[in-house]
Amino acid sequence: MKPVAPALQSLPPGVTRPADYEARARAILGDDAWAYFSAHAGDGQTVRANRAAWAALALQPRVLRGLRSIDTTTVLLGSSLPSPLLVAPMALQRLAHPDGEVAMAAAAAALGAGFILSSQASQPMESIAAAFLPDRHRGPLWFQLYLLPQRAATLELVRRAEAAGCEALVLTVDAAVRAARPLRLPPDVLPVNLPPTSAPGGTLQDLLALAPAWEDVAWLRSVTRLPVLLKGVLHPADAAEAVRQGVAGVIVSNHGGRVLDGAVATATALPAVVAAVERRIPVLVDGGVQGGTDVLKALALGAGGVLVGRPLLWGLAAAGAAGAAHVLRLLRDELELAMAQCGAGAIAQLDGSLLASGA
Repeated sequence: MKPVAPALQSLPPGVTRPADYEARARAILGDDAWAYFSAHAGDGQTVRANRAAWAALALQPRVLRGLRSIDTTTVLLGSSLPSPLLVAPMALQRLAHPDGEVAMAAAAAALGAGFILSSQASQPMESIAAAFLPDRHRGPLWFQLYLLPQRAATLELVRRAEAAGCEALVLTVDAAVRAARPLRLPPDVLPVNLPPTSAPGGTLQDLLALAPAWEDVAWLRSVTRLPVLLKGVLHPADAAEAVRQGVAGVIVSNHGGRVLDGAVATATALPAVVAAVERRIPVLVDGGVQGGTDVLKALALGAGGVLVGRPLLWGLAAAGAAGAAHVLRLLRDELELAMAQCGAGAIAQLDGSLLASGA
């Protein structure tokens, strides 16, 4: 499949902030697709808490710093990357736009962002990787993984990800036990990389039987040459155990509020997780990030990278690859502007001193 170039001339007019795409996406998406992408657990407490926690962090900028340039270069897993932004793993992106994950990957590569390929992607992982890997300005390509009922099936998926050029595995550890959400899929939109029998059973006992444990993390590390990160870590004790287990990194995430309603906001959980790992492994974060100042706050709290989800889906739905690329460009521009306004010329200069006391 030919990569989709993010042609800026196809952008909708009047869009100046990432959040501007949400209303446009709602007008375009069918009811089923909108319900799936905007879904939340329970009453949506965690979704609201994610946004409120970023908003509650106040910036305390430095002035008269004599800046001459702004550098967003980031070091992650030993590699120098052009940006601390990564596209969060999101399933079934062809529900948002016919070009789906291939368009999202092309947009991420063009803007120097990392891309985390969902195991529930609606296009073959090889086609998605081919849209991303050739760009020499790209960020990292990682593969997000759920443990499948049979280890042999999981291992086959890992081998495909390795062969496709993925550079790390991201094991999601917080979503095995959750309430089922009915979803009516069009016949041409399916999680094409998964075996047909990979869907878990519906009872709580069935779900518990498939929930990952630390021995599964050890097994996964033993069968791959790729670094393994854990996504869905909120408790500092789990972060400390991840270090002891030899995990390459953790992602502070509450699954965008889609699993446990009332879970702690990621901005609230982030500082304790950063403290628990004692700089021995990188800590990334997602959940409710909608603007460049949110990204700056996350980095100031100690995150080594920031995953962005729904805003990119809204851009994809509204304008395909160009829309997703535009959201990433707006986020990067806003981050650079906020860094300049806070007196920080490089990512390494973003720390807790830029957050008001009590943040």
